[in-house]
Order: sequence, then C-alpha cells, then structure tokens
Amino acid sequence: MNKTIIDFFEKTVSSYPQNTAVGDKDAEITYKTLQEKAQGIATSIANNGFLRKPVAILMERNRNVPMAMLGVLYSGNFYVVLDSDSPFERIEKIIDVLSPVAIIYEKQFNGVVSNFDDKVVKINFEDSINMQINNGLLTNIRSQMLSTDPAYSIFTSGSTGNPKGALLTHLNVISYIDWFITCFNIDEQTIFGSQTPLYFSMSVTDMFASLFTGSAYQMIPKEYFAFPVKLIEYMNNRKINVIYWVPTALGIIAKLDLFKYCKPDYLKKVLFAGEVMPIKYLNYWKKYFPNLMYANLFGPTETTDICAYFIVNREFKETETLPIGNACSNCNLFVVDEKGNQVSGVAEGELYVSGPFIARGYYGNREKTKEAFVQNPLHNEYPEIVYKTGDLVRQNIYGEFEYLGRKDFQIKHMGYRIEMGEIESAFGAVAEIDLVVCIYDLENDKIILAYEGNEQLVKILRVTAEKSLPEYMRPHEYKAFDIFPKNANGKIDRKLIKNIILE
Repeated sequence: MNKTIIDFFEKTVSSYPQNTAVGDKDAEITYKTLQEKAQGIATSIANNGFLRKPVAILMERNRNVPMAMLGVLYSGNFYVVLDSDSPFERIEKIIDVLSPVAIIYEKQFNGVVSNFDDKVVKINFEDSINMQINNGLLTNIRSQMLSTDPAYSIFTSGSTGNPKGALLTHLNVISYIDWFITCFNIDEQTIFGSQTPLYFSMSVTDMFASLFTGSAYQMIPKEYFAFPVKLIEYMNNRKINVIYWVPTALGIIAKLDLFKYCKPDYLKKVLFAGEVMPIKYLNYWKKYFPNLMYANLFGPTETTDICAYFIVNREFKETETLPIGNACSNCNLFVVDEKGNQVSGVAEGELYVSGPFIARGYYGNREKTKEAFVQNPLHNEYPEIVYKTGDLVRQNIYGEFEYLGRKDFQIKHMGYRIEMGEIESAFGAVAEIDLVVCIYDLENDKIILAYEGNEQLVKILRVTAEKSLPEYMRPHEYKAFDIFPKNANGKIDRKLIKNIILE
C-alpha cells in the first residue's frame, strides 16, 4: 500500500474539519484552515517545479510552522525546520549541507534570508498562505508521491563540528505513528501540550500523532517554563490531557514543588524522552498524581524519535535506574558486544535497531551514513541495514533494557571501564541535590561531578560516594552550579558544562 503522510492528514481533515488542529498562545486553527493554508504554500513551492527536494523553513515557533511543514509535504518535497534562534554560522552550515531549493520564511527573517544564494527560491510565508490553490497541480504531484519519499530531515550535532541531517521518509513516520497512537490510545479527544521545538525529533511524535487522529496540538510558549504557574494555567485553559516533554521540563515543576499551589486539571498521560529521567522527579509527580500514565520513551533521531518504551508499572527508589523498556512494535532491538557477538541479560553492549522506523541515512553525507547504518552484524545471508545507535544498554531481571550511557560517555580510568551514568545514579538519593552531571578530565585523569546546589554540600556528596561507589569510580572534584545551562531543546547542556569546568 503506497500511503503518504498527506493521505492520513486528508482523512483527518475529512473526518474532523472543525476540530482544533494547532494552537499557540495567540490563536487556534482548525483542520480545514490548516489544510487550506498548507495547500497555498504547496502551490507556491510547486509552481517552481521542484519534487523530492529539500525545502528549509525559517520561522519562529508558532502555529504557522505546521502549515509550512505540511505545505512542503503537499508539494512533494521534504522539509528542514531551522532553529531561528541559532547563530547564523550554524544555520549557514546546515544550508551548506542541505543546498535547499527553496526557503519559507517569516518577514522578520528577511535579513538572514538575503544572505542565501540567489538560486534558493525565497518564499515569504505571509504571501504564500494567500496563494490561490492549484488543485490540479497538487493532485498530479500526489499521484507521483511514494511512501519511500523523504518527508523531513532533522539536523543533529556532528563530531567534527558540522551538523548532520538524518533523513526520514513518509513510511518511517507512518510506521512509527501507527505504533504510537495504538500504544497510547490517541484519538480526536486528545489534546497535546507540546514543549519541544519543531526542529527537534520529539516534535515528530506529538505533531504527527495529532495530524493522524484529529487531536489538538497545543504549543506551550517556551517562556512559560520559566514561570510555571503560567504553564499550569495555560495547560488548564487549553484542557491539555497528554504531555510529552524532556525530563528537565518536568523537573522544573518538581524543584519548585509547584503542585502544592496549582495543578493541571485535565492531565491523563505524562510521556517523557530525550534524556535520563531522575527518579526523584518521577516520584514527585507520582506523589501528587498516582493514577496518571507515566511512560519513558527512548530513541535517537535516526529512529523517527523512539524505538523503545517503558510504561511505569512499579515503584522506584531514587538510587535505581528507570528502564527504557522494550522495543516498539514494528521495531527490533538487539545488543552487540565489542567483538560483534549478540549478548543478552546483564551483559552490556551497544544497541542496534532494525525495522521501518530507521532513517535512510544522513543527507549529503555518505561517510557518516556508512558508519552508522550498517549491515546487520548477526548475518550475511541477505542485505539488511540496521542502525548502530552508539548507546550502551543491558537487560534487567525483568528483561527490560536499561540505558547505561553513550559509548562516548564511557571512560577507562585506572584500568576500569566506567559508565558516567552509573556514577550519576549513585547521587540520586541525596535530598539536597536535584541534578548531577559527571565529566572526565582526560588530560589530568580526573572524574569531576557537577551538581546544582551550594558548595557546602560537597561533604555530603563525598560521604555518598564512599557509601555507594568503589574507590576507582569516586569523583575527584565537585563543582557547584546554581543552575545548569540548557541547550535549545531544553535539555541539560553537558558539553557546555564540561567546557565551563575545564576552561
């Protein structure tokens, strides 16, 4: 069956034309309006004759961005959402890799767009949404579209300093969202409260789950996470009943003990991904809302966002690790050791992913694609490309996968292989500490623990290390931060913390 994202969206519009599709702090739009505006944008792009080409989007995070994304898909091309807050130098690096045929932009970015090559077609968003729709042209394009066509590319940091863009197809999205909406019972009554920016892979989940089911995609203003009372007010005003946030965002509420003063009235499901969830935060939420569904979702951008999940079904101590669970349906996970042998149980190894969730590779970067998208190491009988995640995992006594850290977070110290995440977990029960980040000073052969809190807590941390960790794993130094810096996705910026400490 040759289905595309547009086919599913069209079905939703037909079923729920007047449902709220997308909202931000200023307004909401219906599915019918979203369709019409997207088709206007699509006509603007398609008039240039492009097909299966990259189209960049440079807009602020608001209700208009999904219009632009769908407009690109209607035109038979694939989109790349740029971070409008990024320095121009990073945007330029992405543009160099991408070589987009067009860019959709809001008028406030006229100056940035004027720096792009004249060959790049500049499409002003405000003008394009009012373009007269060419239904014949768009129908012809849809007849040529394939489920294996690229739908979008999301750029992540590259080890060389140059960003790399994972390329995902319509089929990737359809396979993944089919699992997600079934697993979490998403329907037209669902109202998502979205925290993540649209250039981040987590946004794929709640946005497309909405577009496929007729549910509402409410974009929570970023600034409300700095004023959590406003955040809760917004959630209640929009009757948000499902959230899918990074744990740091959930932690903001826990650290302020906000639920003493105000609570979300409509919330039913709390989903999180993107970084390790401190049990301390989870237990705070469960104390006030024990009957909500809580789920830990795990996966890299290269797997259309998620490849494993764990629905919280038991109590956890603050020193324990929350599992990442088991494979999503339509997806296969296996673990390989350093010798290329499959391992199971408590033996640790690198996680590999196979199935229809995995990306086609990195756009315009064959070398990095060959490194990460490899022949299944368990057989040579037929070609089977799998994704090599770089994540270290093992299974617990329940057969659930546990995330141990990145291969590049693993260090060798005093002859021992050490997972930095294991050191961090040891400090989870320290009541005065909310967050810790462990780094390794290779030049001086030192383990350093950064933490949020005051300098007087060092004695407590040293005692905790002596009780919980063997001598070779204990931090040599402790560095206090008032607040950890965050990256643009709202996650703790580990790289910046390391640079601050080692500079």
